[in-house]
Amino acid sequence: MTERHLEFELLHNFRDLGGYRTADGGIVRWQLLYRSDSLGKLAGDDLKRFEALGVGTVIDLRYPWEIERAGRVPDAPGLVYHNLSIEHRPYDQAALGPEIETGRFLADKFGEVAEDGTAELAEVVRIIAAADAPLVFHCAAGKDRTGIVAALVLSLLGVDEEQIVADFALTAMATDRFVADWHARNPGRTLGWPGYGTAPAEIMRYFLADLAAAHGSAAGYVADRLDIGPDVVEALRDRLLAR
Repeated sequence: MTERHLEFELLHNFRDLGGYRTADGGIVRWQLLYRSDSLGKLAGDDLKRFEALGVGTVIDLRYPWEIERAGRVPDAPGLVYHNLSIEHRPYDQAALGPEIETGRFLADKFGEVAEDGTAELAEVVRIIAAADAPLVFHCAAGKDRTGIVAALVLSLLGVDEEQIVADFALTAMATDRFVADWHARNPGRTLGWPGYGTAPAEIMRYFLADLAAAHGSAAGYVADRLDIGPDVVEALRDRLLAR
């Protein structure tokens, strides 16, 4: 059986988006589209395992200042790298207070990305549709910004809401490692927000419901706001679906 979670020493949230079924009987191909936390951590045996995947394109969804601080995927022959920062209103999750309710708060942050990042999100979809080799998209934790892109792409492929929500919630398996990393980087500080690094399903449910209320569906949002035509959607489906 093909692995969904790929094990790395330093990466906590590297996953294959293959295997999800579509309403018309298709299935997302394995080993073509991956989501991850920051590839700036790749080194040693982790880098060798990554290189063995044959990835041809990396889309980095972080702010340029995050990349300057934490690094980017190492250069390699033939590897194409794109930095498309889809979020435009930075905030610090670790600095939030315990009174902030995780689900609605982060769903609203996702909505801000959908509102502000239309140009970058459109380019992300076009790059994924046109790629001719395995592709990885990632942010810092591979949770929120990465989760938004995964939800939009899976929606365009015809994957239903339950599978999209379940895929988002899989990040919970990495939460303890994210929290441990935060404490290692911030000795003596207290992490005050219980939602840090978590991925409750309700976040994605709220976000998809918000898109549906405004545009009929997540795919409707893509058509309305990202100016993605049926030719791009068809190319995406041809590349990523087995029928």
